[in-house]
Amino acid sequence: MRIFYNNVFKNYFFLMLTLVIEEVIFRLILHMPLLEMHMLRIFLGINIISLICSLLFSFFGRIISNVLISVVAAFFTVYAIIQAGFKHFLGSFVSLTLFKQGMTAQGYLKEFINSIPKNYYLMAIPLVILIIFYIFYDYRIKVLEKNDTIDFSDKFDSEERKKLDDQILAKKRRKRLINSKINALVISIVLGVGYYFLLTASFLQKDLQFKDTKVLFDNPSMPNLAMNQFGSSMYFFVDLKGFIKPSNSIESSVYDNKYTKQEQVYSDYIRNIDDSLWEQLTKDEKRTDYKKLNNYFISQNITDKNDFTGMFKDKNLIVIMMESTNNIILNEDYFPNVYKLYTEGWSWENSYSPRSACATGNNELAGMTSLYTINNSCNINDYVNNIYPESIFNLFNNAKYTTSSYHNYTEQYYSRNKMHTNLGSGHYYGVQELGIPYSNAYKEWPSDVDLVNKMLDITEKQDKFMVWLTTASANLPYEESSELGDKYLDLFANTNYNTSLKRYMSKLKEFDEAIGALLEGLEEQGKLDDTVIVLYADHYPFGLSTDTLNSYFDSNVTEQNEVDKTPFIIYSPSIQSQKFSEYTSYINITPTLANLFGLDYDPRLYVGQDLLSKTYENRIIFADGSWKDKKAYYDAVTGTITYVDVNNVYTDEELKDINTVVREKISMSNLAIKTNYFNYLENAKEELRVQNVGEGEKNN
Repeated sequence: MRIFYNNVFKNYFFLMLTLVIEEVIFRLILHMPLLEMHMLRIFLGINIISLICSLLFSFFGRIISNVLISVVAAFFTVYAIIQAGFKHFLGSFVSLTLFKQGMTAQGYLKEFINSIPKNYYLMAIPLVILIIFYIFYDYRIKVLEKNDTIDFSDKFDSEERKKLDDQILAKKRRKRLINSKINALVISIVLGVGYYFLLTASFLQKDLQFKDTKVLFDNPSMPNLAMNQFGSSMYFFVDLKGFIKPSNSIESSVYDNKYTKQEQVYSDYIRNIDDSLWEQLTKDEKRTDYKKLNNYFISQNITDKNDFTGMFKDKNLIVIMMESTNNIILNEDYFPNVYKLYTEGWSWENSYSPRSACATGNNELAGMTSLYTINNSCNINDYVNNIYPESIFNLFNNAKYTTSSYHNYTEQYYSRNKMHTNLGSGHYYGVQELGIPYSNAYKEWPSDVDLVNKMLDITEKQDKFMVWLTTASANLPYEESSELGDKYLDLFANTNYNTSLKRYMSKLKEFDEAIGALLEGLEEQGKLDDTVIVLYADHYPFGLSTDTLNSYFDSNVTEQNEVDKTPFIIYSPSIQSQKFSEYTSYINITPTLANLFGLDYDPRLYVGQDLLSKTYENRIIFADGSWKDKKAYYDAVTGTITYVDVNNVYTDEELKDINTVVREKISMSNLAIKTNYFNYLENAKEELRVQNVGEGEKNN
């Protein structure tokens, strides 16, 4: 007990113990690896935090320092519970960079709190024990200290002796406090040096680790990976560092200083692209980031044309991003209109909509640009001024289409008006301009039927159009009563579904009615045969518990990111129905449609690929770097691989090569968004073109 007479040590020890136990519970609840070498780094990080806090608070009295230590422990406990809740709710831990976005979504707070499983609150047990200790036992330590320090053999009980005793005790406390402060400072410095060493130590790096730990520490853009490597307490500081001063470091790459021209075998399907300006630009570029990006994109394979090239040439196109839609909608009895498109068109059985903490906005942008968005940022807001000449809108603009985009809600959550305009949408129609009734209460979402009818009124007067629709009806909440959530409840009265699932399906029914209105409207206008309809989902329905989803699908959707499986459909009355088994996501939409419509485009400017090409990689990449294909599922958080058939496996070199390709796709996409690269590329090539023409005229 005497070791606790030292207030610095006492506060360090109990804060450290509280955070360690909390971290263990945190990882057990979330099924994160516990008995692995990087736990040494996490334990060291907790010790550093505890030492520094106890050192800083030692300048206050015993009671105040105890209170401050309790406040710190409470903060990290609440933080861990919230982060675990976000992981459960969104599939991703969140960053402080999303704080501003979170303020716009306060209406979801109740839904979020209700979604946190009760066992997550077990993380508060160490905090409760710490507070009990300070309230009931810390005073006893102080009494024991006095009894052990003062010599009570002299029973003379004078005021002078009491003062002398107090002076002796105070002097010993001051000396002990000074020594403990010095010791704590020295130990903190030593541990800090040790921690830095452990960031680069090879024995803490797994063979199949997706991202180097030091790189992740400098730029924690992948919260799931960072949380696993640093633990919940230290992740807060790593994230805070990135929030205050974002990292400008660029991850090393094989494309740093050179590029390798992909050789093409001549055929009738080859795409001939003149790279002279791009090569000149790449050679002369001085900026490290732009040079790296030039080297990367110009090195990619130019996908050949194929038998599907130009199949939809000059047809109209309607792309619909379905709000909160998963494969529950593929039910003929309840959703016959979507089912018609699913069975009579092309559909992909292994389509996914990977989530980030800003899934709707990021996945909308990814669908339009074929870029992997920055995981810990709401890209559609944070990079709203970016220009994307290669976006799906601009491809169709160049083909003389009338382009437009529509959404039946306000700008409260996302800056769509500006972003869609910068993406090349000829006109963005929001809910107010369309005159669709809406409510500011987040649970009362506008009708997708109204959205479709308003769009049809506009496109009826257009000869050749490309439209992007972002729907809203199926949005949460599902626990509360709402107009659309209750509208079709009678349809599911005889089922054993719980109420939240019924309300969700009621909202899906409203979207299905919108698809019915779309088909009917296009038919009446005589445009259905000349129109292609594409459906994809932004994400699975947040707010539905995994137990509810498991019971509906009769499987465990939490395994291998199966919860992210969503529909992807391409429909036109002129095509034969077909089911595809390739693994895909929204990242492949733009290059696939560019080929199908016979547009003039450079496949290298997209990290996604034409799904129908013979060289398609057939792999789905998730937001945290995990991936899945027909042979295996790789978990980037744990650095482990699970095979479909243990007799058909990748070699270690093959796995490292795949991870390198995946890592480059994500990091180069992120860097391109951060630097507004494609706007630079377009402008720089145009400047070179004008410069070369001028020099040519001068020489003549």
